[in-house]
Amino acid sequence: MAKYTRIEVINKIIDSGMVPLFYHSDIEVAKNVLKACYRGGSRLLEFTNRGDFAIEIFKNLNKFAHQELPGMILGVGSVTNSSSASQYILAGANFVVTPVFRKDIAKICNRRKVLWSAGCGSLTEISKAEEMGCELIKLFPGNIYGPEFVKAIKGPQPWTSIMPTGGVTTSKENLKDWFDSGVSCVGIGSKLISNDILIDKDYKVLEEKVKETLKLIQEIRKSLS
Repeated sequence: MAKYTRIEVINKIIDSGMVPLFYHSDIEVAKNVLKACYRGGSRLLEFTNRGDFAIEIFKNLNKFAHQELPGMILGVGSVTNSSSASQYILAGANFVVTPVFRKDIAKICNRRKVLWSAGCGSLTEISKAEEMGCELIKLFPGNIYGPEFVKAIKGPQPWTSIMPTGGVTTSKENLKDWFDSGVSCVGIGSKLISNDILIDKDYKVLEEKVKETLKLIQEIRKSLS
């Protein structure tokens, strides 16, 4: 079961401003990536539900986090049905992210008080998800919708918390555009955990990149306040 409450998780996500997104079929690579993110200051990682044995990788990775990385909050993304959500919750997922809004997944997560984030692409979808208790809206693909979409949503619904993923980079210009539009946090995958880093197994570079990105986000937030 989840180690952290949904209140603890959403507070950490908002406070951090960034959720690293990652998947790898090799558990040792996954452990090293998780450890590098942790050493870089991140206490969050969204493990992408991808591949035939993704759940097994997640179980081992979550055990590793519990034993070696105190305070690390591991969740799962790309969950598309309630049975998968149930399996990951039983495996200890602290949050569940879906690419679409599904009531069956919402109900499963709500019963166990696990934070869930639904992928929504319209104000109507966002409103329906929030009616079901969604605290954080996933905007995917972020590069298609863009910061202007977020600004438009925040007009009539300033209370809506949005996390764009897809197309979010670690550059100052890109991050400033997103946070200036009113996002609560960003999800970053390959632009943070690049294929080059994985191929070269240069986890120190990843550690520094995570550290720099988290610092940059806090600086941007401070400049906008």
